[in-house]
Amino acid sequence: MYIILVYDVGEKRVGKMLKLCRKYLNWIQNSVFEGDITEVKLHELQIKASNIMDMEADSLIIFKSRNEKWLEKEVIGKERSKVDTFL
Repeated sequence: MYIILVYDVGEKRVGKMLKLCRKYLNWIQNSVFEGDITEVKLHELQIKASNIMDMEADSLIIFKSRNEKWLEKEVIGKERSKVDTFL
């Protein structure tokens, strides 16, 4: 599945969340990630993220799609991290 993940966490937890999400997805902008991920890996990411988060103050939002081709992405300005396919 293809997902877009957005988080909003306290300043003390930002570094840990960034490092975690970069292990699973492509970093495209501050606190925003995208990429293909399996159900199992997504569940693993959610568990690890919830261990970092303060559930009373932080949030994690995941937009899911069957495939990237079902999304249209338009970037205005500089793209933070261009995602290329390497063979």
